[in-house]
Amino acid sequence: MSRTVKRLLFWTPRILCLLFSVFISLFALDVFGEGYDIWETIVAFFMHMVPTFVILLVLALAWRWEWVGAVLFCALGALYIVVFRDDPDLIAYLMISGPLFLTAALFLVGWVYRAEVRDRD
Repeated sequence: MSRTVKRLLFWTPRILCLLFSVFISLFALDVFGEGYDIWETIVAFFMHMVPTFVILLVLALAWRWEWVGAVLFCALGALYIVVFRDDPDLIAYLMISGPLFLTAALFLVGWVYRAEVRDRD
């Protein structure tokens, strides 16, 4: 396995997850236009940031144990589909669950090839 492929297998799921957490965080910004007082705004903002915190927590676990990341990111993608099954919107499923499933698949590939990926040339 070439050095470039090893680096891609290691860094791609991690960077994708960080970019996805930034994307999810953008949805929390809507609380600032709701007219709440300062404390209500802070509470609402942190409530809206809970999904981002969960994704970053899973990333922290997956950074060390790729198989854990594969399982948990797949579970998060499935959880989104199950929770919002009454409002089936294909675009929303693709935008939210899609990156989670892709990240899970990339962590799974990284775990399967972990011996080769971790081997430093």
